[in-house]
Amino acid sequence: MARITKALQSLTAPSPKPTATETAARLALGAFMSTAGISHLTFAREDFQAQVPDWFPMDKDTVVLASGMVEIAFGAALLALPRQRAAVGAGLAAFYAAIFPGNISQYAERHDAFNLDTDAKRLARLFGQPALIAAALRAGGFPRK
Repeated sequence: MARITKALQSLTAPSPKPTATETAARLALGAFMSTAGISHLTFAREDFQAQVPDWFPMDKDTVVLASGMVEIAFGAALLALPRQRAAVGAGLAAFYAAIFPGNISQYAERHDAFNLDTDAKRLARLFGQPALIAAALRAGGFPRK
């Protein structure tokens, strides 16, 4: 319990001045997430449905629309709330971890989307998710010195 309390305090404590790398990561991810969220709702909707696992107990379109709204919210928060970057960055990293099963499912179920039309391409994409998690943490100012 003490570890959880300490972790929560670090998210709400005043953040040290961001480095140029942290600011660049925050702004880049903010723009990326805003664009990705909009694409969920519009032109890439069907491609994103291919990433929802067949076993997931909800309508694929509903999942894509809801995750698109969440992505827009994260993008806007990264861009507009720099003082909250620790909480937003940690939340975005958790979101990326939560949606990772969709990427695994796309590989395992061999769903084509986003020009990922071979097993090799789908497998290579799996390595991008840890990089996004690291970028979200960096944008949030983690690790703290």
